[in-house]
Parts: sequence; structure tokens; C-alpha cells
Amino acid sequence: MSERWFRHFAEVGPGNLPERLLWLLLWPLGMLYGGAGRLRLWAYRLGLLTVYRAGVPVVSVGNLTVGGTGKTPTVDVVVRLLLQHGVKVAVVSRGYGSRVRRGVAVVSDGSGAAPTLAPRECGDEPFLLARRNPTAVVLVAPRRRAGVALAVARFAAEVVVLDDGFQHLAVARDLDIVLLDATHPFGNGALLPAGLLREFPDALQRGQLFILTRCPPGDASLPYPLPGPLLRSRHELARQFLGFDGSRMAAADLVGRRGVAFAGIAAPEHFFAGLRGLGLDLSATLSFPDHADYDRAALAEIARVAAGADFFVTTEKDGVKLRATQLPLPCYQAPLELLLEPAAALEEQLLPLLRKDGYV
Repeated sequence: MSERWFRHFAEVGPGNLPERLLWLLLWPLGMLYGGAGRLRLWAYRLGLLTVYRAGVPVVSVGNLTVGGTGKTPTVDVVVRLLLQHGVKVAVVSRGYGSRVRRGVAVVSDGSGAAPTLAPRECGDEPFLLARRNPTAVVLVAPRRRAGVALAVARFAAEVVVLDDGFQHLAVARDLDIVLLDATHPFGNGALLPAGLLREFPDALQRGQLFILTRCPPGDASLPYPLPGPLLRSRHELARQFLGFDGSRMAAADLVGRRGVAFAGIAAPEHFFAGLRGLGLDLSATLSFPDHADYDRAALAEIARVAAGADFFVTTEKDGVKLRATQLPLPCYQAPLELLLEPAAALEEQLLPLLRKDGYV
């Protein structure tokens, strides 16, 4: 079962007869999965499982589905807003794809120095957040409560941001930000493994602020009652690309030259479309599994399609894993920016938390 096929199946539902039969087999498993999640939620609500309270504001950024809704750009925006107010911020991530199996790993101590761990050790997303925000503390912790406790006790964090924290009920939060992809907010409507949902849609009632990502032009709404404000957003590629050596290249300067684009993210087609929207001529595109490790076979495939091209372009998330790799063409990273509408709405939700604790 290929990742691309499953993504399409989980977003739009079964098409042919074999897919319908597979759906009938997987749907009951999804109901069991959702039921187990609901029992876990009630165990926390009844006090059978304990909830850790940090003593400082905790902001969670998460989603209802697996992969591809733009959590990392949203965490980046939240962290930047908090840092602008002079707050000591810590990000705590599980570090998907990292080598951290126990304890807490320090990716950045917030001193302004470069990340202390490589992407292969801590995961590409924590590394990227640390590189973008060198004055923020970034920690990877399989048990998030341990990371939150260390952030406060050792690094004196005044606000903690939980990356991918909506289902992580073991840590209390003061603001739950939930992301939903405007193109397929609930996927095909089924829970894992039949669809993309991690929980039943009524779990949205736990959220307090909602962001529809990848919104098309015009109004975008959600056909589901929400208990908090709904913001619209879109992802936009920056006009300045990054070289592995820290240099910058204007996207406009690549127009008229032939490029090869590759990405190991949940929805690479959006990335490729964004590049073409900037006017880039792509002679080939390569899609790799989300959080691709770029082993020898993957690098050989990239080199194979380089003939006749002038440059490579990839995502910033992929680029952090390729900095020391020798590629046959210059390779640029295209940073992704999150644009919110209304632009000030997120800050309006964050500021009351800071006022309550005397930070502003």
C-alpha cells in the first residue's frame, strides 16, 4: 500500500470495488480506534489518569487528522508572536522520526546558538523550529509532561508551546489551537486506519481556537459547530529561497531556468503547485514519504532526474536533512509562510494568557 494511494483513499473515500471492500474491512477498526480514544478521554476527565499542570501558560497546536495541516508553520508563528512580547518560550515536541526514546533532549537552549542536535537525532521539525527561532528553547520528549517540567524548572520558560498536542491529554493547556485543512477537513470521514481522523469530529469541542489552513480565495467555512473563533489561513512560499550555505536566492532569479523539485512531506503536490505559481519551470517532481530519511536510494533517484536541469528545489523541512549532502546541482530550500486572516486574531487570543500571568 503506497503512501500516495492511501492519502487519496483516506481523503476522498473508496472509488472502485476493491477499495470499497477494503473500506468495509477497515471501518470497524476505525470505530474501535475512536472508541478507545474516547475511553481514554473519560479516564482523564474522571481523574483515573493524571493531568500535569505546568504553572505557566501552555499553548497546544494540533489537529484532528494525521499529517499535512501545517502544524510546524503555525507553531513557528505562535513562537514568533510570543518572542516579540519578550516572553521566554519553550517548544516541546514528541520529535516524530527522532532517535530520542526516553528522557528529554535539548535541541536549543534559547541562547541564540545553533541547534545542538542534528535533524536525524531530534527530528526535522524540532530542528527547523530551533533554527528559525534561536532564542526559543526547543525540547524533544516522548513523555511531553517531562519536557514541559524541564522547560519550566531548568530553562525558566514563561510559556510552553506543545507541538502536535491536541490528543496529548496528559498535559493541561490554557489554549488549544486546532488546525483543519480546508480542502479535506475530516478526510473521508472515517477514523484510522480507514481514514485520516485521529478522533471523532465531536472532539473539536475541546478546542478553543480553530484555523482553516490552505483556504481557497473567498470565504471558507466549516460545516460543523465550533466552540471558538475560526481563522482562515493559507500557505505561501517565501520569495527568497535559502542555499545550504546560508545564501539567499530570489525565486524570480530562477524563472526561465529548469528545475527539479522534490519533497518528503504529507502533501507534496501543494508544494509543487506553489513553486509553479512562482513561475518556476519544473522539468521533474519527486515525492518521497513524509519525514523521508534520504538514504542512498533516494539520493540516487534525485540524481537520476537531474539531467538537463539547472537546480534542485525542496522544502525547508527536507533541506535541514541534506545540508551535508553532495548533490549534482545547486539545491535551494523554499521556506513556507503561514498567512492568517484576520492577521491580528491569533495575537488577540494569546495576549490574555500573558496578561493573566503578568508578562504584558
